[in-house]
Amino acid sequence: MENEERKRDNERKDAYLDQVANGLRADAKMKKNEGTRKSNKLWLWLGILILIFILLYWIFGIGTQEAIDGIDNGVQTEVATDAGI
Repeated sequence: MENEERKRDNERKDAYLDQVANGLRADAKMKKNEGTRKSNKLWLWLGILILIFILLYWIFGIGTQEAIDGIDNGVQTEVATDAGI
């Protein structure tokens, strides 16, 4: 009779410990997912900022090059030739 009670107690303890362990695993997984979500958002915003910087650089780079070449609204205003210089 005592052996049966000990077995039941051990089974209850094992079941309780399994539930606690599963709960801890679930908590750890949720924390990991939260951290991953935050880092993904940071990488996304960093990528967006880099793309904006590249776009602005490209736009102003074209304008600067057109100003150097003497192009106004896509039309070359003065032609620089070797003979005319």
